[in-house]
This record gives sequence, structure tokens and C-alpha cells, in this order.
Amino acid sequence: MDNKILMNICACFQFEGKVKTVRPLGEGLINDTFFVETIGNSTNYILQRKNKNIFPNIPAMMNNIYKVTVHLKNKIIETGGDPLREALTLVPAKDGKYYHKKEHDYWAACLFIEDTITHQSASSLELACQGGKGIGKFQSMLSDMKEPLDDILPGFHNIKFRFEQWDQAMENDKAGRVKQLQTEISWVEKYRNEMLDFYSKIETGIIPSRVTHNDTKISNILFDKSGNILCIIDLDTVMNSSCLYDYGDAIRSYANAGLEDDRNTANVFLKTDVFEAYTKGYLSEASSFLTREEINCLAFSAKYITFEQTLRFLMDYINGDSYYRINYDKHNLVRTHAQYRLLESIEENYIHMCETITKLLATKQEDK
Repeated sequence: MDNKILMNICACFQFEGKVKTVRPLGEGLINDTFFVETIGNSTNYILQRKNKNIFPNIPAMMNNIYKVTVHLKNKIIETGGDPLREALTLVPAKDGKYYHKKEHDYWAACLFIEDTITHQSASSLELACQGGKGIGKFQSMLSDMKEPLDDILPGFHNIKFRFEQWDQAMENDKAGRVKQLQTEISWVEKYRNEMLDFYSKIETGIIPSRVTHNDTKISNILFDKSGNILCIIDLDTVMNSSCLYDYGDAIRSYANAGLEDDRNTANVFLKTDVFEAYTKGYLSEASSFLTREEINCLAFSAKYITFEQTLRFLMDYINGDSYYRINYDKHNLVRTHAQYRLLESIEENYIHMCETITKLLATKQEDK
């Protein structure tokens, strides 16, 4: 992007000090992210162009982030921490809003947290444990937040909605592929009642709605140089939903031995040691607020999220590959097979997963 345009955008925010340079930061898979360097000892910043195609209501999204960060900062101050380093700090535009709209684009800014370390994957059991601890702590600090958040991603992890989409896709058969997919379609259909029964617990409030992150990859956790968890970042997807979604999606991604689109399904299985490490870290923080029903459903949430992704990949293939970006003709079908193999592996290890959770909770109780 033209540097003059970026400098003009920076001028619309309440930055301290004079901006020296603006340069791209990270891969920018969803948002376009830039590092804003200022002259001298002034604070540096992160500037982002938000993706309005993924997030159709940017003002609501930024309002959610503001509410969550204020709540986190109050908690951090209560415990004697550093609110500028342990929580994101939004920087308002000059009109006081936490975003700036320029033509059709929305921009937002926050303080850059210096001297931090990030990891792109959980390359060790200790990192997996830290990932679980980070999300568990984030949820725990927000577990008493009563102010509602806007639903910025309607239908997110709503399997009832996904089955409505599925039934429509089957009826329309846009790409003429249904006839050749009877085996894969049977995979989806055999789980229909089980998944809808679980979702009914969320719909009726048996499983409570909480403040959740909804993008639990380890790269969204900042560590200090001593390896301690410092701050959870990338809060675009924070909203009210079940905390089981965060946990289940983390297990789906952390504990998969293969790739999400692995062509060789023999590579795909649940790494039970990673599952245990992540769960140990998660429960060290989250067991204080989880209800009995939530704990009982922890293992199932990994099955639920993995099934949902299996359904969505297959549905997109049936629809003619209109949602997920593909790199070759049957990419979504390959993804479907890989996710279904992970789902099978979760099923094969399900009793062990439940027993592991029970054992970890018992150990935690003994340590008190």
C-alpha cells in the first residue's frame, strides 16, 4: 500500500509523537496489519485495515473489543499487573471513535507491546500447556463480565444453522456432485442427531453463554522474554458464545498430527499427549468457573468442532467451492477426508479423553 496513504491514515488517530515509518507486519491473512514506528522514545503502534468482508459490522466489532479490554484492564489493575502490557490498548481516532473510516475501508489502531515473543505453533508439550493456560486465563478473567457483546458473526458454530445450510446445499446440488459423494454425505448424516442434541444445551442455556475469543491459535498469545504468558491478542472475534467452542477448536488444531488438508489421512490422528498438555493448562485456569455440565462436555466439544469443520468443507465442495479458497480441483474434498479422519480418531480416543479430564481435575483438587 502507498506509504503516503498510510501516513494520512495515521494522522487520523490520536498517536503520541511523530510517525517515522509504517511497514507491513505479519502475513495479513484476514486484516492488513502495519507496524507504526514513531520518532524517539514515543510509543509505537499497530495499525490495521479491518476485513469488512469477514466482519460486516466493524463498529460493533470494535465496540466489543473496547468492552473486553476495559474489563481485562480493571482485573489486571486489581491484581497489581501492568494493564498496558497484559491487555490490548485501543487508540481512538481523532473523532473519539475506536475506528476510522476512509472511503470503504475501516482502520483501527492499538499500542504495540514491546519485548514480546510469539510462537506460530505449539512445538512442544510445554507450549501446548501454555496455550491452554492462556485461553483458560482469558476466559476466567472475563467470566464475570455481564455487559453483552454484539453478535458479529451470526451463525458462528451454530450447528442448527449449518444443517439448514447443508440441507439447502443438498437440494440445490449446484456443482452436480451429490451423487458421487454418498459415502461422505453418510458421514455427516450419522452425526446429525448427536450434534443437534448438544447444540440444544447451548440454545436452552444448560451450557451458559460467556465471553469467548473464538480464534485460539497459539500465535494469538504474547509471551514475555521469560516465557510467561503476557497478553491475548487478535480480539476481532470476541463475542458471547460457549467457552467450549474455544476449547474444542484448540484441540482440533493443536492436537492434530497431520495437516488440515493432509492428502494422506494416515498422517492424521489425535495426539493424546498434546491433548492432555493443553487440557492441563486450560483447566489450571478455567476449572474455577466452569460448570459441571461444561466440564462434562469438554471432550465432546472437540468432536463437535471437528464435525462442524468436516461438514463445512464438504458443503463447500457440494456448492462448487464458493467459500474456502482452494489450491486445486478437489481441495475441499481432501480437507473433508482429513477432518473426518481426525473426527474418527477423536471417537477412538473419546473414553481416554474423558478419563484424562477427570484425572486432571482430581489432581488439581488434591493440590489445593
